[in-house]
Amino acid sequence: MASGSELGSALRAWRRRVTPVEIGLPAGGDRRTPGLRREELALLAGVSVDYLVRLEQGRARNPSAQVLAAFARALRLPPGERELLYRLAGSVPPPSGEVPRAVPRGVQLMLDRMSDSPLAVFTAAWDTVQWNRLWAELLGDPAALDARARNLIWRHFASGPGSSRVERDAARTDSFEREMVADLRRAAERYPDDLAVRELIGALRAEYPRFEQLWSGYEAAPASASRKTIVHPTLGPITLDCDVLTLDGSDLRIVLYSAEPGSADARLLDQLNVPTATFR
Repeated sequence: MASGSELGSALRAWRRRVTPVEIGLPAGGDRRTPGLRREELALLAGVSVDYLVRLEQGRARNPSAQVLAAFARALRLPPGERELLYRLAGSVPPPSGEVPRAVPRGVQLMLDRMSDSPLAVFTAAWDTVQWNRLWAELLGDPAALDARARNLIWRHFASGPGSSRVERDAARTDSFEREMVADLRRAAERYPDDLAVRELIGALRAEYPRFEQLWSGYEAAPASASRKTIVHPTLGPITLDCDVLTLDGSDLRIVLYSAEPGSADARLLDQLNVPTATFR
């Protein structure tokens, strides 16, 4: 657990970063330090100046969730810093909002340069957000699917394990299903306001007994990197490493396939490669 001094240091740093104009106060006046005065932040957060002083000096600990929420609003903290505020105070950040779908600009630039690897971007609930041409060539084009079927979990349970080009035996199918259901539960807990996620879970529970069985088990199955064999309709089996990268702050997943350089699988992958691959 973080010390009270760390929470105090963070509050001071964030307070000094917010300008009076941002909260509707006059820009002028005799200010010895940049940012908000303690009196101004205390007023905005609805706490006493003495309590804020004790927090900043590390003499007060464990502020309530209501106080932390008030500080986050007053200090205009973005999601990542809001979570840090709660962690420094020894609290669990409350879930809020909807599942993020927007790809940050810097990440987008990186993805655009990775046209020689099959990759796709998914939300925390496993909705397909983006994919490149090599992904479509290897695994099938998501553009041919309707909106609901672009959710990886729905597509698996609705179509059955045999519908995917990814080759899985019974044990791997069981592991995959457990991981996906656990991931969807985490998304539902993190984004309880997302109506689409609630509707997806409701439909899966109502229509697919296997999903209902796993959902009712409350199992927290860990995700793991793996090697997968994709059975391509023209080239046949291609065995690749599959890694899932999570983007901190946006909660997006990048699923990336790769082959050992110089291997037979790498040569098969090269046959699918399209130099002009772009993201959809």
